[in-house]
Amino acid sequence: MTESDKAFAGSIPKFYDTLMVPMIFEAYAADMAALVAAFSPGSVLETAAGSGVVARALAPKLDASARYVVTDLNQPMLDFAAARQGADSRIEWRQADALDLPFDDASFDIVCCEFGAMFFPDRVAGYAEARRVLKPGGRFIFSVWDRIEDNAFADEITRAVGTLFPHDPPNFLARTPHGYHNAALIREDVRRAGFTDIEITTHEKVGRAASARDVATAYCLGTPLRNEIETRDASLLQLATDKAAEAIASRHGEGPVAGKIQAHVVVAAG
Repeated sequence: MTESDKAFAGSIPKFYDTLMVPMIFEAYAADMAALVAAFSPGSVLETAAGSGVVARALAPKLDASARYVVTDLNQPMLDFAAARQGADSRIEWRQADALDLPFDDASFDIVCCEFGAMFFPDRVAGYAEARRVLKPGGRFIFSVWDRIEDNAFADEITRAVGTLFPHDPPNFLARTPHGYHNAALIREDVRRAGFTDIEITTHEKVGRAASARDVATAYCLGTPLRNEIETRDASLLQLATDKAAEAIASRHGEGPVAGKIQAHVVVAAG
């Protein structure tokens, strides 16, 4: 992972939230919210919260007396999430590094993280921090994307954009969001962080968008793939988006479009 992989700034948060989130994140966020709420937690910490899709799904399910701390390393994304959420006295928004959490030991019943662990520069350290701030009997619940070949839109767009840069294809999507998919490795990392009870399940869903153009715009303008394209040749950003839209349309039609998405969900304790 490079520094640009973590650069969700400028107009990226808006495109990410308005196009990417409903396409591939909302369904998993609903599942995450239901899973967390099933434990009836009195205190929840969310790390790498992004634009707040889990918070919007989870907050209505928590008890009126619950404490919910929502964090992200990226302040622009956190600001966007807070603005979308609206007033809720139970929620504290706080910029924080998941690898160095500013909270006391044994502070939370649940730590959750949807599609953030792939961005941790040291995943074992991040998991160990989650364990440190969990109360005895608490749960660490997180999700990561499966391999890119099992996520149709990401795979097709990576291939399409790569044709513009045959000698140095942008591989952000394969390298980072879909680069941490080996369940055996994930289990071992979580075990090394001190967890003893680890359950990993794989969930296939369908990503949906109003058009092939929306899919292309989401990935090319709403993720750090944009940074990789612009670093190579900023003048080709529009052409790259056009190529991506053509690739999606050729496989799924002009729209509405649907494609397979797949992710692992981890629940750890101990």
